[in-house]
Amino acid sequence: MTTRDELIMQYKQVRTATEQICISLETEDYVVQPVVDVSPPKWHLGHTTWFFETFILKSYATDYKEFDAAYNYVFNSYYESVGARVIRTDRGNLSRPTVKDVYRYRRFIDEAMITFLQDTSSLAEIAELIILGLNHEQQHQELLYADIKYILGHNPLFPSYRRDYLPPTVSQVKSPAMVPVKEGLYEIGFQGEGFHWDNELGRHKVYLPAFEISNQLVTNEAYIAFINDGGYQNFRYWHAEGWDWVRKQQITSPLYWHFMDGQWMNYTFRGLEPVRKEEAVCHVSFFEAYAFANWKGMRLPTEFEWETASHLFDWGQRWEWTQSAYLPYPHYAQAPGALGEYNGKFMVNQQVLRGASEITPAGHSRNTYRNFFQTDLRWQFTGIRLAK
Repeated sequence: MTTRDELIMQYKQVRTATEQICISLETEDYVVQPVVDVSPPKWHLGHTTWFFETFILKSYATDYKEFDAAYNYVFNSYYESVGARVIRTDRGNLSRPTVKDVYRYRRFIDEAMITFLQDTSSLAEIAELIILGLNHEQQHQELLYADIKYILGHNPLFPSYRRDYLPPTVSQVKSPAMVPVKEGLYEIGFQGEGFHWDNELGRHKVYLPAFEISNQLVTNEAYIAFINDGGYQNFRYWHAEGWDWVRKQQITSPLYWHFMDGQWMNYTFRGLEPVRKEEAVCHVSFFEAYAFANWKGMRLPTEFEWETASHLFDWGQRWEWTQSAYLPYPHYAQAPGALGEYNGKFMVNQQVLRGASEITPAGHSRNTYRNFFQTDLRWQFTGIRLAK
């Protein structure tokens, strides 16, 4: 059981970490929404605050008076049961509330939350809900990083986010190899203590035929070979829908890559830089991951293969595409009320990603974590691991 002091400390740490991500932004950066999948940083700051106001303070704090009644409409994301909301495509049109207003909103809610946590007699009853809110905010920290990169990476000037940004150091594989895994029955899903999402539950057995899985992610150098071999011009490597996507969107390389003066450049948090061949390829769609694997005469692992073999390789650099559709585990039960809308309603037309990435908050990854995105999306830090 998390103590009162521990919960207050966790709350302060998570809320501060969110604002630290935005500390190098200019005011203009906070309000841009280049595409529907990218939300303005200002909206993330408001939405994560709205979560605590809506699900904690308004529900449990005696005599609490909301900061602004209009904010429920502005900062609700997809919770149908909580009321009407600004449609996702219009988040970038919100010049008001201002950035200063949103930070005032955060201060107001943080003060109210700390007071509530210090005084409430129902802490045991709602501790899990507060921890869920903190994990929800950590998810938005990762989205903030990805959205900021998209916003700045689509600015024609390619401005840096932070010149001193360094991704976490990941040990290089000295002997790249395909690691064998024996056939058998394996247990899949979360078990034990600690926080987990509902889509990780329903631990169950799966039968896996023998397979092999790579102990390293696909590198930029390997992906350049795919490009040079006409990977984006040969329909044979692609799903039909993927090939339509390539042609309609005129895709010729991973997101943020630009062929300039005879070399591949890519936008990073430090600005535009030459592609580093030894690094794991990043910002590829499921369509591209599938096509690359097909070109190599291999395939993507299933999410069950990935989880079973995850102790055999280092993971955490990239979210790794799997060939598994995002579906409920056996006996999955969607929670009642608004929080039941969190994962279950999205279990259609999406692929599972496993692992974590360089922008995943510390302590917010585990080998049972099930991330999920549509097949054409690339703005997250997605990569490729091969299997056969």
